[in-house]
Amino acid sequence: MKKEILVSVDQDDVRVVILEDEEIVELYVERPVAQRFVGNIYLGKVENVLPGMEACFVDLGLERNAFLYVDDAYPVRPEEEDNLPKNARRAAINKLVRPGQEVMVQIVKDPVGTKGARITRNVTLPGRYLVLMPAVDYVGVSRRISDDKERRRLKKIARENKPEDCGLIVRTVADGIDEDDLKRDLDFLLRQWREVQSKSDKASAPSLLHRDMGVIYQVLRDNLDKSVHRITVDDQTEYQRILQLVDVMAPGTRKRVKWHRDDNSILEERGLEGELEKVVGRRVWLDCGGHIVIDRTEALTVIDVNTGRYVGKRDLEQTVYRANLEAAEEIARQLRLRDIGGIIVIDFIDMESKKHRDNLVQALEKALARDKTRATVLGITQLGLVEMTRKKARQSLDEFMLKPCPYCEGTGRVMSELTMSRKVRNDIREALRESDAEAVLVEVHPSVAAVLIGAGGSNLRKLESELGKSVYVRGSEATHLEEMKVVAMGDKTEVEDRARPVKPGDVLKVVVEEPHASNPKDGIARVEGYVLDITSAGSSVGQEVEIEIVKAYRTYAKARVI
Repeated sequence: MKKEILVSVDQDDVRVVILEDEEIVELYVERPVAQRFVGNIYLGKVENVLPGMEACFVDLGLERNAFLYVDDAYPVRPEEEDNLPKNARRAAINKLVRPGQEVMVQIVKDPVGTKGARITRNVTLPGRYLVLMPAVDYVGVSRRISDDKERRRLKKIARENKPEDCGLIVRTVADGIDEDDLKRDLDFLLRQWREVQSKSDKASAPSLLHRDMGVIYQVLRDNLDKSVHRITVDDQTEYQRILQLVDVMAPGTRKRVKWHRDDNSILEERGLEGELEKVVGRRVWLDCGGHIVIDRTEALTVIDVNTGRYVGKRDLEQTVYRANLEAAEEIARQLRLRDIGGIIVIDFIDMESKKHRDNLVQALEKALARDKTRATVLGITQLGLVEMTRKKARQSLDEFMLKPCPYCEGTGRVMSELTMSRKVRNDIREALRESDAEAVLVEVHPSVAAVLIGAGGSNLRKLESELGKSVYVRGSEATHLEEMKVVAMGDKTEVEDRARPVKPGDVLKVVVEEPHASNPKDGIARVEGYVLDITSAGSSVGQEVEIEIVKAYRTYAKARVI
């Protein structure tokens, strides 16, 4: 597998892209205004303890208090975590911490929405080859190092070099690394830990003791191995910093670092800007012509697989099977690329063959195995849905790059024109019922205005007949579909003047938008949503013409081309 890391820097953010065989598999974005907190170590103060929730809230000096769960409130060795009985793992939280107590904690999950950060007292400091665990006396080796002889060698080195009462985990990239390199990494981590302890002794809560290094360092630390054949950066300052980092992490890789000197960013040069814009899209097309649809909710992520344009070459079962297999590969890539965590439910296309269903689950698990973040496939439910989970530690890309629509509030739906027109009529009734005004002018979206007015003004006449007052409707593209503005109320003549944006004799330039529906020889233009019926302009659609207003009516005006 050919792996490449691209680093693009501009005034707004730093973007780090990981390519595997020329395909984007991971994207990291760091912005000054959107600080990442995971990995930071704080001296916090316990605010309140909630025995009923087996948790407490800790003030870290951030916008919201952090959440400390009972399982994270005291040290547990990784190998013991899943084996201890529930009552042993969950001692009463009020026996572990008390209000006002100062505690050293580390953020393991960024604050999201209204939720504060999740924290632990099991502090860890990750390095290039090792992870230092100051709170526990333990030595472990990554499960991804499968050779028993190498595992024993690495564990022996870790045991002989670690300080008392500290733990070490040997990372996957340490496979084959000599003892001197491991010692250098351990010395670096111990210096960091001593600095944290020194700050803790002098500080008062709440206080930041250690800030995890930036995204470029994190990506290089976690990904720089033999498979990375090139690191390309388009900023000279970051280029020099990366050279310094790789000299410490992996001196032999210095020659792989390249400076992209062009004025265009490396992402533009490689044609990846458009691909990155699709990262937060809802629909993802497959090579076969099918597609997947990704929907996020508060509780889980739902992924739907569709054959789309793919019709296959043989029977239906084979068509569906191939589309599902391709979808499984793409779903694994999208979960990793978007960094989607939590509960995930996948609705693959139904298949009759049990063998095909089993093969599909195996294909999904194989594709997920390339992801460093732990994912677990739970199997297929009776409804034919695949359930899985993926560990979540930071905001997913869509949470980071998008915000809920201020109109639909994240539902992805707005009122239809019919529903909105009914609401506007009710609002007009309410406004005129409590007023002695003779007329009212309202402004709405043009598509809502069309429904309110009706064919030939029929709906508007019915409303006026009911109210006994004059109603004027003006369409505006600048007005949201779910919005209505009362522009004027009062004397009929004054309101009518406001309602007509043009008057006979006016000369103006407009673009002919479409031919007249019932008389194609004429053309239609609009001014503030007000319709202009232009004689003999049907052949000028898309062109700008100069016109003169001949007559102005309530809902439209007649005009001629000069």
